[in-house]
Amino acid sequence: MTTAGVAMSAALIVLAGIAALAALVMLRLVVLVRSRGCVPCRLRDGVRGWRNGVVRYADGELHWMPLLGLRLRPRHAIARRGLRVSGRRRVGELWAVDCGGVTLAMSEDALTGFLAWLESAPPSAHLDTV
Repeated sequence: MTTAGVAMSAALIVLAGIAALAALVMLRLVVLVRSRGCVPCRLRDGVRGWRNGVVRYADGELHWMPLLGLRLRPRHAIARRGLRVSGRRRVGELWAVDCGGVTLAMSEDALTGFLAWLESAPPSAHLDTV
């Protein structure tokens, strides 16, 4: 095999790897968006700007996962116990709420579900909503 043939083979392997990685990211995105109980939500943690993702309610926690990436684990987990919501405001077409050191922005329907989730906590959760 010539040097040009080896270089061509290496280039094809790299392109196949990039295509496989892109396919995995897209598959993860489809699974997240279509998963039951996942709601589109943007997050800002003070360090960076708004990031797109989805939230899922699980075991007394709100799990936020970014849309793009390979990790299947949540990037942020906000516990319902003792969660303090301090302010709601309009951000474009979304509603933003400050809670647990982060700001979440979601649709009005998603905000209603989020507030219902907070209010439905067991009495021992000691919620503090403003």
